[in-house]
Amino acid sequence: MDDERIVELYLSRDEAAIKATAEKYGGRLRALSFGIVGDPETAEECENDTYLEAWNSIPPHEPRGYLYAFLARITRHVSLNRCRDRDRLKRRAFICELSAEMEQCLPDPDDGTHRADDMVLGEVINKFLGSLDEEKRNVFIRRYWFMDSVSDIAERFGLSESKVKTTLFRCRERLRERLRKEGYTI
Repeated sequence: MDDERIVELYLSRDEAAIKATAEKYGGRLRALSFGIVGDPETAEECENDTYLEAWNSIPPHEPRGYLYAFLARITRHVSLNRCRDRDRLKRRAFICELSAEMEQCLPDPDDGTHRADDMVLGEVINKFLGSLDEEKRNVFIRRYWFMDSVSDIAERFGLSESKVKTTLFRCRERLRERLRKEGYTI
């Protein structure tokens, strides 16, 4: 079933939407969650929580052309919240490591009232990602969106771990420079 039809089922409050979503995207959402939480049962719970959140979010959202991205964002947030809620020091250390890497090139948030600034920042980051060649963009996204380990990224793309680390370092440096040019203080 195509995304347009699945969204229509959500909008008409038809429970078949959840079944169709699970059939089409269940495996990918579970894999995304598993990469974050590291536990198959918890990943399955996060997948189910994603369906509930999608049910509650559609409407008002109508992600007709970007349903998977919409669901992946929900899954990622649900999974990260599950990690925060559990006392898993090893996973926390990994998330803190990723956060520390990105903090070096992203501006500090002043406070929660700068929503428009967040949107502009998102546009700058999207343009930056669009300027990268496909391999660098994929490595960057696998690390900072999907939270893959360096070794998993190296294996996925047939690269050495040192090449992945170097690519990530250089991308963060380029992002930091791009943000400075756009007027962000880091």
